[in-house]
Amino acid sequence: MQDKESVFNGLVRQYSEQLYWHVRGIVGSHEDADDILQEVFIKAWNSLDGFRGDADLFTWLWRIATNESISHLRKARVRAALSFSRLDSEAARVSDPSPYFDGDAAMRSLRKAIAALPDKQRAVFTMRYWEELSYEQISEITNTSVGALKASYHFAYEKVKQFLTDTD
Repeated sequence: MQDKESVFNGLVRQYSEQLYWHVRGIVGSHEDADDILQEVFIKAWNSLDGFRGDADLFTWLWRIATNESISHLRKARVRAALSFSRLDSEAARVSDPSPYFDGDAAMRSLRKAIAALPDKQRAVFTMRYWEELSYEQISEITNTSVGALKASYHFAYEKVKQFLTDTD
């Protein structure tokens, strides 16, 4: 029991911040990311004895986090829609026809474009674009072929680009 606890505490120390930002990138909300991260570590704790070592701990935890995040998005579709409409009203409220580049507005637009992606594309886009994971790492995490991931990322990238072009 002591060994399991020390291994688990090491996992939490080593990966909690990275996992938090991974989950937050997919779900968008700090509160949801915190809740999901707790669920990820609960699942990891409960499954630690059964970890076979087929993948390394990094990809095992990322797979749990990705699956939990996508599951959360599916369950909370209505809440997510309300959250996105709040983003719309906030973006409209703070829009300022300034001749200077507004990095905050650009970031809001980018986050809004990513939020509009289908769940799996959003997860792939987040892992590739923000977290700079290789396609091979994402393939292990999602159990998807590299070719399918490249296509998914390309479609997500094009949708984000189109969204940003249409909002200019």
